[in-house]
Amino acid sequence: MKEDIRDVCRRFRKNQTKAEKAFWKVVRNRQVDEYKILRQYPIRFEWNDQIRFFIADFYCHEAKFVIEIDGGIHETQKEYDKMREHIIESLGFHVIRFSNDEVLYHIKDVVERLKKSFIKNNSLPFYVGEKGLGDE
Repeated sequence: MKEDIRDVCRRFRKNQTKAEKAFWKVVRNRQVDEYKILRQYPIRFEWNDQIRFFIADFYCHEAKFVIEIDGGIHETQKEYDKMREHIIESLGFHVIRFSNDEVLYHIKDVVERLKKSFIKNNSLPFYVGEKGLGDE
């Protein structure tokens, strides 16, 4: 039986990386300019007449942002990440990436860069359905 996307997201939340834990500690509970940031959030899209999902490391509904924390694996999957980012941006969202090292060793700089990105790309809220982004 295929695992439900919500179960996958829950599993990812329970098994965060050190960098994801550190980032979550400073962004949860509206700590960054009162923006609500969620972790391990499903982004729904259609591809070849099938419903597909990406799971964003972090997601901010109000600012229309997907925030990715990139570990070493991302060095070997640059083309996949580029394709994924293109699809997410085509859905109307901004993608911002931070490396594990940036988060672990320069968290204040990461938060400042995030704040500046939110201000630069500030937009009106939009509806996100129960099943994830892209619901109609």
